[in-house]
Amino acid sequence: MVIDWINDMPLPEDMLSLMRAAADSAPACEGIGFPCAVSVRLCSDEDIAVINEQCRGISRSTDVLSFPAVSWPAGKTAGSCPALLRREFDDELGACFLGDIVIAVPHIYTQAKEYGHSASREAAYLLVHGLCHLMGYDHIRKEDQIVMRAMEEKILSSVSAVRGPELSGADRELLDAAREAMKFSYSPYSHFPVGAALRAADGRIFTGCNVENISFGLTNCAERTALFKAVSEGARAFTDIAIAANSTPWPCGACRQALQEFAPDLRILMTWEDQVIESSLTRLLPGSIELNEKEPEPSHD
Repeated sequence: MVIDWINDMPLPEDMLSLMRAAADSAPACEGIGFPCAVSVRLCSDEDIAVINEQCRGISRSTDVLSFPAVSWPAGKTAGSCPALLRREFDDELGACFLGDIVIAVPHIYTQAKEYGHSASREAAYLLVHGLCHLMGYDHIRKEDQIVMRAMEEKILSSVSAVRGPELSGADRELLDAAREAMKFSYSPYSHFPVGAALRAADGRIFTGCNVENISFGLTNCAERTALFKAVSEGARAFTDIAIAANSTPWPCGACRQALQEFAPDLRILMTWEDQVIESSLTRLLPGSIELNEKEPEPSHD
């Protein structure tokens, strides 16, 4: 992808590198077999608000605006209209011009924090979102939104820009262990398999899955299975836990309290499908039950 950058608010090179990789992947994911080009302006909230007012009559800032060079037929996207796209071939660029994208840089950082993933991922997502609009996708109707989101994730996944925080090799090891533990889940009643991987302070990893029982009350969650296994083998301090499921695997209140007994500052990674979010036990259990360390007052009886 040929990108004409207009850097009113420049981004770090690592963020630009991921954005370029996502842009390069977009035409292939769409099935476009020839070079494409796009103009990308990185600007302030104030500047994008002005553009939004001038072009859309909306007097507020937004995260990204797209201005397609091609008016695609209803229900069609660039991959199915090669003749239309070829009309936009630019001799100087040596590519077919898709259109213009404007991204508000402050929104990148704000939304990354809000959604719990890296600023690089958010920057790549906003660019891909804009590119999908330039290629003819939309999200006004629910059915169109589903198709557009699928294409966005296809492009982002192709460059490993999946939802989630920046992950280290140790994080990925822990997440993989949780996903593997999930395979052993005994969950015939909820049909909601969960796996957990708990890292001890000494580096050992203990895994567990949820084990259900027909009486329901005797069911044990994956997090407590991993914790009890760890404690039974001598571990008493923990740094991280990864939890894997088929949809958002928030730990229940009982698991939060059980983990707090040994690791009140525990870091928590939750994964489902291709998504990862990060939290902490302190954030999820702000009012936990704690042992009162104060010596009892002497009796005066």
